[in-house]
Amino acid sequence: MSSLTRVQKVMVYPINVIFKFLQSKARIQIWLYDQANLRLEGQVLGFDEFMNIVLGDAEEIHTKKNTRKALGRIMLKGDNITLISQAPEQAQQE
Repeated sequence: MSSLTRVQKVMVYPINVIFKFLQSKARIQIWLYDQANLRLEGQVLGFDEFMNIVLGDAEEIHTKKNTRKALGRIMLKGDNITLISQAPEQAQQE
């Protein structure tokens, strides 16, 4: 008989993922709701229970025009966020 090992799956809360980005000072990319050609990148400086996020060194990225615009420190309302991920490596090196 083969021994079966049981792997327990642990639920990951979204707020914990954002907190890890904050702790690691990672640069993140945010996709905006209803703005398919516009993305934001920056470093998480703070957030709240509504997923409002303060970004430092934020940049606005136009995917069609392939342009970047520096915004500095911004506060993004959680209602506008569709996706949050770590920024691609090439964007972090620029």
